[in-house]
Amino acid sequence: MIPSSLIIDPLLKSWLQEDIGRGDRTTDGLGLEETGSGHWVAKAEGVMAGLPIAERVFQLLNPNIKFKPTIEEGQRVKVGQVVAKLNGPLNGLLTGERVALNLAMRLSGIATMTRQYTEIIADLPTQLVDTRKTTPGLRILEKYAIQVGGAKNHRMGLDDGVMIKDNHIKAAGSIQEAIQTISQTIPYPLTIEVETTKFEEVKEALKYGADIIMLDNMNIALMKESVDYIRGENKQIKIEASGNITLDNLRQVALTGVDYISSSATITRSSWLDLSMRID
Repeated sequence: MIPSSLIIDPLLKSWLQEDIGRGDRTTDGLGLEETGSGHWVAKAEGVMAGLPIAERVFQLLNPNIKFKPTIEEGQRVKVGQVVAKLNGPLNGLLTGERVALNLAMRLSGIATMTRQYTEIIADLPTQLVDTRKTTPGLRILEKYAIQVGGAKNHRMGLDDGVMIKDNHIKAAGSIQEAIQTISQTIPYPLTIEVETTKFEEVKEALKYGADIIMLDNMNIALMKESVDYIRGENKQIKIEASGNITLDNLRQVALTGVDYISSSATITRSSWLDLSMRID
């Protein structure tokens, strides 16, 4: 789902202001008044994401700029492939080039790596989800790129759900105390997820009513034992695996029977997809 313009427009305007500052000295200095055309070309293979965002960047600069993608969002691209065509006032095309390209390259890099992960488990019921390890200011767009790549979003922020992590458990004194205290204050229908690293913690989270149990940094044997135990006690509880998830172990983790696998790697370890704008 493309984020609402009510949310992203202020972000895009702030990033344009960061780049333009007191004025585009080069473009403004040329005194351009002509209209012109250009195109975007891929300089690497990957999955394209962020074209609607790039279009909005140019529209904010000048509504007379036409940005027409030549491929679908989420489509794979090859080196040398044209991904969009532009037409409009040359000063707007040149001034908006860098912000629009930066966003599309960043989002496409995330979508590309996400697709690599999701394809490994595409035939299994386990779903890949992201985390809150995102670039400050870019979270909503980075999580959008995750969806384009084929995965699902975890919490957008701290207000989306309860996740009781190790530090919360230490602060509260126990998993029991944390669940019982929080459950008295949160609104319906927020869920409570508990991070566990030991089998004893899994049993405690299950006993005191966790809706989702995260198996964090467990080896495969302990993870499988935990999944089997939880399924035997309550088939309605969702199970999430997390911690050091890589392309090499992703499928093995999924085969333990977990419902979700969360990983920050699709954002934190992704590289930008190289794109270029060329004026015709």
